[in-house]
Amino acid sequence: MTIKRLSAHDVMPDALRGAIVALGNFDGFHLGHQAVAGEAIAQAKAAGKPAIIATFDPHPVRFFAPEAPWFRLTTLDQRQRLFEVAGADAMLVFDFDAGLAATTAEDFIVELLVKRLGLTGVVTGEDFTFGKGRGGNIKVLRELGADHGLHATAMGPVMDEEGIISSSRIRDALRAGDCATATRLLTRPFAVEGVVQHGDKNGRLLGFPTANIDMAHYLRPRYGIYAVKGRLPDGRVLHGAANLGVRPSFDPPKELLEPHFFDFAEDLYGQTIEVEFHAFIRPEAKFDSMDALMAQMQADCDQARAILGS
Repeated sequence: MTIKRLSAHDVMPDALRGAIVALGNFDGFHLGHQAVAGEAIAQAKAAGKPAIIATFDPHPVRFFAPEAPWFRLTTLDQRQRLFEVAGADAMLVFDFDAGLAATTAEDFIVELLVKRLGLTGVVTGEDFTFGKGRGGNIKVLRELGADHGLHATAMGPVMDEEGIISSSRIRDALRAGDCATATRLLTRPFAVEGVVQHGDKNGRLLGFPTANIDMAHYLRPRYGIYAVKGRLPDGRVLHGAANLGVRPSFDPPKELLEPHFFDFAEDLYGQTIEVEFHAFIRPEAKFDSMDALMAQMQADCDQARAILGS
């Protein structure tokens, strides 16, 4: 059963008051985020208290710079499932709106974390900032929190041989088509979840029917052909090849994620599926004929089967 999703606008349920919370954006929920969450969960278990993982939605960058290109690595639904797997008792969502942006660091700690939510402990990254004008940091959190029974822990960055593990590094890897690096830092493949929609039926006419998905607010990985896996609502996992891009062989250009699943002929329209990016095969290209396009699509599928071990 999926853990409960709570809003920071509401009073905390009595059963969860006194909780210890992992606090951050946690977009991607990569190795560094998992370390913060793991510490909060360990503290909660040791103290016999509930463990909560919190996130902000929309991301503060989206609030302050609404024109910024899409950069999300996960949706709230995906984060909720990831937080559950990590061992949290609940997910707490801070709705990042004008009211939260104008909240001072002191009010965020005293009025929100302590009084409304009843938290007794917070674990966050050592670079976490909060409050109006980013007036709060871990030093403020520790000092003000201590006055109100709120213990604060700061976690240092998680490093690998190339430096600090961060969402920015994962985004850069995906923009370069480097699925292996993204997978290693995330501890799982980057995945896009969306509702399968009706398309132009070009894939079906060519013998490669696709399950078309709008990329919505997700980061756009490098346009091209990928080896993918699809996860269906019933838990089945399908292997396939997907085109991400604007389909230069067809007019008009239209951005879509178009996975073709091997040896699969069921109707997926209207269903929510998740598509995992396992490997980049080639960039998008425009073909002079449909025969040339079909031959390349078959070659792409053969390569994807080999990559995925189908």
